[in-house]
Amino acid sequence: MMTGLKASDVISIGDLAARVGVSVSAIRFYEARGLLSPFRNAGGQRRFLRSDIRRLSFILIAQQLGLSIEAIGGELAKLPGERTPNATDWRRMSGGMRKLLDDRIAALTRTRDLLDVCIGCGCLSLRKCALYNPQDRAAAKGPGPRYVMGDEAIEADRVEPDPPLVC
Repeated sequence: MMTGLKASDVISIGDLAARVGVSVSAIRFYEARGLLSPFRNAGGQRRFLRSDIRRLSFILIAQQLGLSIEAIGGELAKLPGERTPNATDWRRMSGGMRKLLDDRIAALTRTRDLLDVCIGCGCLSLRKCALYNPQDRAAAKGPGPRYVMGDEAIEADRVEPDPPLVC
């Protein structure tokens, strides 16, 4: 056992898995990627700090938000490894993620709003859409879903149809 730790400060891999609701193999995956750093007891069994419950919970939340394993590792590296992170540590780390989250929220909002417009005509094709992207004018702005990526359609791109419109 690491020096200075009491038995109540550590948990087994099985207890960690049960507490957070993931499989033992998932914990081993995160360990292999450097996101968790257990130590071994005298019998060679993995032991985790109780604070690893929070780290593992953060990993799961960050994955649900779409962060890559590498990005999650970068954020976790900002936390102290030698002690249980405190509220100040978590606040400092989460502050760095705010811009990323705000950017993702903005992209999701744009996507939602543009899907409402596009799906409304029924053609489901921005390339052929005479309503929102006539003659594929968005292609001049570059590859990819330009309007979802944040490019704005200029007024000349948009055509207001006279009802009823048939695509």
